[in-house]
Amino acid sequence: MRYAAQPRRSAQALCPAGVRPRRLPDTMTQKPPPARRTVPRRPAPGPAGAVRASTGRPPGRTDAPGVRRLNLSRVARAVHDEAEITRAAVAERLGLTRAAVSSLVDQLMAAGFVAESGKTFSGQAGRPGTALTMARTGHAGLGVSVDVDALTVCLVDLAGTERLRLTEAGRHAGADPRAVLRDAALLTGRSLRTAAREGLAPAGVDLALPGLVAEGVVRQAPNLGWNAVPAAELFAQALRDDGAQLPVGSDNEANSAALAQLWAGAPGGARTFVYLSGDIGVGGAVVLDGELLRGAHGFAGEIGHLVVDPNGPDCRCGSRGCLERYAGQDALLQAAGMDPGDGIAVLARRVADGSGAPGARRARDAVEQAGTMLGIALSGAVNLLDPETVVLGGFYRELADRLAPAAERELQRRVVSGLWGAGSGRLSTASPAGDAARGAAGQVLRRVLADPLAYGGTASVP
Repeated sequence: MRYAAQPRRSAQALCPAGVRPRRLPDTMTQKPPPARRTVPRRPAPGPAGAVRASTGRPPGRTDAPGVRRLNLSRVARAVHDEAEITRAAVAERLGLTRAAVSSLVDQLMAAGFVAESGKTFSGQAGRPGTALTMARTGHAGLGVSVDVDALTVCLVDLAGTERLRLTEAGRHAGADPRAVLRDAALLTGRSLRTAAREGLAPAGVDLALPGLVAEGVVRQAPNLGWNAVPAAELFAQALRDDGAQLPVGSDNEANSAALAQLWAGAPGGARTFVYLSGDIGVGGAVVLDGELLRGAHGFAGEIGHLVVDPNGPDCRCGSRGCLERYAGQDALLQAAGMDPGDGIAVLARRVADGSGAPGARRARDAVEQAGTMLGIALSGAVNLLDPETVVLGGFYRELADRLAPAAERELQRRVVSGLWGAGSGRLSTASPAGDAARGAAGQVLRRVLADPLAYGGTASVP
C-alpha cells in the first residue's frame, strides 16, 4: 500500500486558532559552535620517595596516545601472564594486528620490560615466531612485611620470580613506630644494593602491615600497639635518610598475602576464597571473582576480631571473646601451657608427638580448640560469601593436620549449603609463595604492568 506525501504545514497552521507561534530563541534555532577538542594531559608519575595511591588499573584515555598507552599495558600483561608467547599469539589474544603488536613490543623492549627468550614456536601458518618473555633485569618490585616479631623484604622481578628475601627478627610490639620503620628502611637499603648487583631496579616498595590500614596510615594495630601511625610516610622518609628514592605504597598484611595466593594460584584455581593468616593475631582477607574485597573504608576481612564467645577473654582491640583470643599464636601457646618464646615450631612438634605425654596431649587439645573456634567464625563468613575455598596461611599451614578437622566439623554443622562436609576439600592450605612480603612486591609489579610508561625510570640506589 502506498501513502501520498503530506504537504508541509506552517507553524501558524499547527497552532490553535487565535494563538501566534512563539519565536524560538536564537540559541535554539542556530547550530551551536563546534566543540573545542582538548587532549587531556597525562599525569606525571609521582616523585621518587612519594607515597603513591595507585589503583593498579590501566589508564582510561580514549585519544590516540591514550589508546596506545592502554595497549602497551595489555601487551605487557599478556606476556607476563603467559610467561612465553609469540607476537602472533599476542595479536590473536588481544584482537590487534600483528603490525600493531610488533610496534608495541618494540617499545616495551626498548624500555626494558620485555625480552626475546631465544625460543621459537611454530604456528599454523607462516614462519615460526620468536617467544617473548618478561625481562629478567631492569624493573622489579619490593615488598616489606612488618610483623610483631620480624621484618621481611622480598624482591621480585617482572616475571614474578623471587630474587631475594631478607628477614630480620625483632620485638616490635609496643616499640616506637619510627624505630621499627627505620629498621625496615635499612633492611630495604641492603636489598636495593643487592638488586643493583643483579641488574634490577625496583619501581617502588609496598609495605604489608598488620591492623587497619588505609591511605598509608595504620589506623589501629592492637598487636603492635600502633594507632594513627602514618607508616608509609615515615618509611619513605627513612628511605630518603638512607639515600634511597622510591615510591611507597601500603596495605594490610592479610590482603597482601591473599593477593600473592591468588597470583600464585589458589587451590583448585579458586577465584573466590577467604584467606586466613595465622600469626600473633589472626588476619583475614576476602577475594571475590579475582578481586580483593576492601569494603567502604578498606577494612574488610578483619575476621580475627569476630566474636566467637561474648563471655570470652578480653581482647587487645577492646572487645571480648574475639577469634584471635583462641586461635592467635599467643593464645594457642598459652592454652598449650607453653612459654610465648617457644614459638609455633615447638608447638607443632608437640602436636605431632604420638606419645601420651601430658604436654603433647595438652598441645593437641589447644590446637583442636582453636580449630573449633576457627570453624565457628568461618561458618558465618562462608554462609555470607559462598566462597569456593578457605585458605589457611601463616602458621596454620604447620598445624593444618590437627586444626583443619576440628574446623571442618563446625563448618559441616553450621554452613547451610551442605557443601562443607568433612572431606569436601574446601578447607585448604596456602602455597608457600603466598606470603605478605611477596604479595606486597607483586602489587608494585601490578602497577607497573598497568601503566608501563609511568615507570620508565630506575631506583636511586645508595
